[in-house]
Amino acid sequence: MILEKGLWKRLCTRLLFTGPALFAFVTVIIAPFLYGIYLTFTDWDGISVNSTFVGADNYLGVFKDAKFWESFFLTMKYVGVTVVLINAAAFLLAYVLTSGLKGQSFFRAGFFVPNLVGGIVLGFIWQFLFSNVFVYIGQQAGIPLLSASWLADPVKGFWALAIVTVWQYAGYMMVIYVAGLMNVPKDILEAASIDGANGWRKMRTMVLPLMVPSFIVCIFLSLRNGFMVYDLNLSLTKGGPFKSTEMVSMHVYETAFRARDYGLGQAEAFVLFLLVATVAVLQVYFSKKAEVEA
Repeated sequence: MILEKGLWKRLCTRLLFTGPALFAFVTVIIAPFLYGIYLTFTDWDGISVNSTFVGADNYLGVFKDAKFWESFFLTMKYVGVTVVLINAAAFLLAYVLTSGLKGQSFFRAGFFVPNLVGGIVLGFIWQFLFSNVFVYIGQQAGIPLLSASWLADPVKGFWALAIVTVWQYAGYMMVIYVAGLMNVPKDILEAASIDGANGWRKMRTMVLPLMVPSFIVCIFLSLRNGFMVYDLNLSLTKGGPFKSTEMVSMHVYETAFRARDYGLGQAEAFVLFLLVATVAVLQVYFSKKAEVEA
């Protein structure tokens, strides 16, 4: 009896501290997620009170939707480009800004600032730059590459979106790399210098293996941000010209809310979730394996 009373007291204490957070997690994350899965089996248009159960028709519709897969593979290309460029730029900035450069704290703060600007505002700022400022500079200086707006060209529009994404997130990833570089033991590097190791050899055999945890985090965050991009895509290019820069998140939104096919849109969102989760799990698995080997 005393044991049961003690167990009940501990349970009440834990619920007192974890109950509110658990309740919020269930009501905000778990319940909507499960309800969303249910909607993938209906033909709900997002407005009507009633809906009809259609089974797996929406999932079949996902695989028949050529536009969805076009936008998904475009997003894969976008993710591949931005992940490489973001992490390369972030690591280079972190390495320079941990080398004892004068005023490096100021520069760290400066490179981090773009991440504080919301994607919608950021998109409008860069839309003005690409459509007005750069065009004016290109026409006045006679630079053909800048003489017309990049946002009006399907290929250049994609690269404009990638450039703005790198500009936004490189500073954020830089902070993570700075923390990783500052945790590299200095005595090991000093001992390697005494043994005659040059800068590149120390980087390749000591610094990079010790930085694997930072790479895992930054690549994971870059992948997530790349697949989930919507606000910047909306404000900078609106998916144009001619839907040539419409990423998969925007396509899902258009299907669900503009075309009012909420069941199909929710099914596309769930399929996208499974694909992104698979990519993320594989990335973490192979990165962890590399970390152990290193």
